[in-house]
Amino acid sequence: MYGHSDEGRRNGMNSSEGAAPYLTSGKDPGRVWGAARYFLFILLCAFLAVPELRAERIKDIAKFEGVRENQLIGYGIVVGLDGTGDKGKTAVQGIANMLTRMGVTVDPKDVKSKSIAAAVVTATLPPFAKPGMKIDALVSTIGDAGSIQGGTLLLAPLKGPDGMVYGLAQGPVSIGGFAAEGEGASLQKNHPTAGKIPEGVTIEREPRFTLGNGDEIRLFLQKADFATVDGITRKINEEFQGEYAFPIDPSAVKVIVPPHFRENLIGMITRIEDMDVPVDMTARVIINERTGTIVIGNNVRISPVAIAHGSLAIEIMEQPEVSQPLPFAPRGSETVVVPRTGISINEQKASLVQVSGVTLGEVVRALNTLGVTPRDLISILQALKAAGALRAELEII
Repeated sequence: MYGHSDEGRRNGMNSSEGAAPYLTSGKDPGRVWGAARYFLFILLCAFLAVPELRAERIKDIAKFEGVRENQLIGYGIVVGLDGTGDKGKTAVQGIANMLTRMGVTVDPKDVKSKSIAAAVVTATLPPFAKPGMKIDALVSTIGDAGSIQGGTLLLAPLKGPDGMVYGLAQGPVSIGGFAAEGEGASLQKNHPTAGKIPEGVTIEREPRFTLGNGDEIRLFLQKADFATVDGITRKINEEFQGEYAFPIDPSAVKVIVPPHFRENLIGMITRIEDMDVPVDMTARVIINERTGTIVIGNNVRISPVAIAHGSLAIEIMEQPEVSQPLPFAPRGSETVVVPRTGISINEQKASLVQVSGVTLGEVVRALNTLGVTPRDLISILQALKAAGALRAELEII
């Protein structure tokens, strides 16, 4: 019925009338379907090869201008210590000054107590802090006190960089450990000269805060990136259906407040923070040589390269021998210590291993085939970077 029967030829049916394209062209249906499947497979592979961008909320990767923390610092005195306080006169002078303000005249020379310690008190003032709110305080000794376990911080004013008092700290200090010492031994857990006072700071002054200028507000990224800024700009404009967001630089976006949000700035900020934007992270490898820790990012790639890694172990043994004089030896013979030194060298054999990887899983499997320790792996990664095979930033912390 498609133009290949005798009846069709007798009726002069044209190949273009009612004929399937692949039959009229003379191609085999199975071969055409196979070619189509192969083409779809190639498209799928190309799609899977595209690196996946992780979507993050704007709240997690950026902050609005003005929404920031502030640091507070002050001087305080910890009392009630069990003989582990300062041995010098730093805390004694502070106690004398405090008693003088309270109407008690005391000569600092007459104050000799190891139950007090001078300390620096710090705290972090959160955004939108209001008077009466409670925050944590960190107490750290500045003298030669051995421990502030069981101590109590006396009232200490905490000031900001502008010299104004923003909070008052007071309360029992918790070090989360202990320290004990005897004549011949000592035992310590955690750090006994620094402690914390949970909710030990009462906020007394509200810091000045400005959220934009009423017509526009700026959004600052925690990590500068061109692609992320562009994605945030596009997402805000799509959400508000207009040109309201403009990138300033790789770390900032200017947002013009829409007219219907002039009286509801909080609502606009809430909608922006809940938006999901694709985040393209830089390929990076972090190395901590002190601890032997290695962190490899998802976008790290290794070009095909061959690696041979071996280690050289040299062992030196000292075995001194004592040579004593024989019986009836001449007078003046002495005992002599003769050094005996043994040196052994062990060099492991290593063969070339091909290493490459396009995905994070392939990179990990390729590096694991080397069977080396983290310390050796650090040297290998540095060599890969020097050879240009490691396509990532190598950061040593």
